[in-house]
Amino acid sequence: MPTHVITGAGSGIGAAVARRLHARGDEIVLHARSAGRAKELAAEFPGARTLVGDLADPDRLSWAFSHQSLPERVDSLLHIAGVVDLGEVGELTPKTWRHQLDVNLVAPAELTRHFLPQLRASRGHVVFVNSGAGLSAHARWGAYAASKHGLKALADSLREEEHGNGVRVTSVYPGRTASPMQAKVHRQEGKDYDPGRWIDPESVATTVLMALDLPVDAEVNDLTVRPGR
Repeated sequence: MPTHVITGAGSGIGAAVARRLHARGDEIVLHARSAGRAKELAAEFPGARTLVGDLADPDRLSWAFSHQSLPERVDSLLHIAGVVDLGEVGELTPKTWRHQLDVNLVAPAELTRHFLPQLRASRGHVVFVNSGAGLSAHARWGAYAASKHGLKALADSLREEEHGNGVRVTSVYPGRTASPMQAKVHRQEGKDYDPGRWIDPESVATTVLMALDLPVDAEVNDLTVRPGR
């Protein structure tokens, strides 16, 4: 069975993807920010392995991983974790900028660096669950959109660099998805949150699995998903 390393498996799109892969019998390695969170994920997904490291502190990921056993085989690396804090450019502090850039961009780059040897060996797949904000930026979304525009650049560069090694790279750009993150966005926007208006995380998970399951003679580079109602 293929082995997938997944960030963001605790809720939303990441949880939906993890459930689908776990249910069909694939091996999953779930990233967690702390040992306590790893224990919770292990209980939720019996048989899954966990990997602990704080994405908000990418400088220490190497140290954290050096004290754990990394999987010897990785068929896909799924970057799904993310954070968002809205605010006008005139209001945002360096701390807010750095937090979003670290979690949404620098940490995925660092995780990818760590797992590239295994991905090359398996001719594997890297999936970046980006955002519609990775394609266009609007008022108050500057820091988040900058991190997601950077994530697109990371994916595009990685795809060109690793094509000769057989590593496929896909970026998925979901619109607003019913998740705890979306509830937080609505609070920051001062709006009522109705999850029924937005994409079900399971629908985004379907697009991720479609990209993963595509025969190796083809590659989905970019996939945009928008609310259908």
